[in-house]
Amino acid sequence: MIIARSPLRITLGGGGTDLASYYEDHEGFLIAAAIDKYVYVTVMRPFTEGIYLKYSQLEHVEKTADVHHPIIREALDIMGFRTPQVEITTLADIPAGTGLGSSGSFTTALLKALYTHRKRHIHQEELAELACHIEIDRLGEPIGKQDQYIAAVGGLTCFTFHKDGKVTATPLKISMETMFDLEDNLLLFFTGFSRSASGILKDQKVKSQQNDADMMANLHYVKDLGYRSKAALEKGDTKLFGELMHEHWEHKKRRSGGMSNPKIDEWYQLAIDNGAIGGKLVGAGGGGFLMFMAKDRNQLRKTMTGAGLEEVRFKFDFEGAKVMLSS
Repeated sequence: MIIARSPLRITLGGGGTDLASYYEDHEGFLIAAAIDKYVYVTVMRPFTEGIYLKYSQLEHVEKTADVHHPIIREALDIMGFRTPQVEITTLADIPAGTGLGSSGSFTTALLKALYTHRKRHIHQEELAELACHIEIDRLGEPIGKQDQYIAAVGGLTCFTFHKDGKVTATPLKISMETMFDLEDNLLLFFTGFSRSASGILKDQKVKSQQNDADMMANLHYVKDLGYRSKAALEKGDTKLFGELMHEHWEHKKRRSGGMSNPKIDEWYQLAIDNGAIGGKLVGAGGGGFLMFMAKDRNQLRKTMTGAGLEEVRFKFDFEGAKVMLSS
C-alpha cells in the first residue's frame, strides 16, 4: 500500500497571473503558501483484476478508458496501466471547491502515489509540470499553474511564470518571527459557499485572450501587488501586507461579477470593523474561504465565529507532496 499526501494552499499575493492567457505575453508572479491541510491518496493492488476507485463516488471498471473521474483516467493513461489491477482511494481535510487549490493537490498526490507504486522517482518540479499537463493540456481546464506547483514544492514560495511556460520557484525570504506572525494572525473562515473555479477563471481567460484593456490593467496591478507584498513580508511589515491584501481584494472583485456576493461583502466589512487589517477570498472567488490579516485576532475570531463562519486554524507546510507510507 502507498499513501501519499499533498498540501492545500493560500495565495499571499499576485494571484491570477499564473494563467497562460496572461503569462505568455506578460510573465506572471505570485506568492503562495502551503498549509498543513492535505489531500491524501492511497494506491494498492487488489486481489482481483480491474480498477477500483473510492472518492465521493465508487467506480469499478475494467479499462482505463472507462474511468469516469477525469484526472484519475488521464493519470492512469499517462502511467501506462494497460491491464490494470489497482485500487485508488482519496480523502481530504477540506472539501473541494473551497478555494484552497484542492484539484492541484489531488493531482500531485495521485501522481506521487502512482509513481511510487511503479517504483519510479519523480522530482518536485517534474511532478508539478505533469499535474499541469493533465489538468490544463489534456483536460482543458481554464486554470493556472500555481496550485500544482505549491502542492508539489510546499513552503512559502515565490513563483515566476515565464513566457515560454517554464516556472521558477524561489523561497520567500522571511524571518522566523515574521512566519510565526503570519501563522498567528492570518485567519481563515469558511463562508459555507462551495463553487467551481472554472467559470470565473474562464471569464478571465477569454478577456485576457481578447486583450481586454480593463482585465489586463487589473492583472498588471495585481502582479505589482504581488511584488509589493513580497517586499513587505521580507521586511517583516505584516501590517503593510494586510493593507495590500485589502487593495488586492478591491481589484480582484472587479475582475468578474461572480467574484463576490452581498453576503461575502457584508462579512468582509464586519471583519474590517472588528480587528482585521485587510483580507480577501482565497482562490478564484465566489465562495470558499475568507482570509484576513488581523491586528486583533481575538476580537476578529469572536466576531466572525459569532456571525456563523467556521474558522480553520493552520500552520505552514514545508514538505510539499510526499509519500507517507510505502509497504
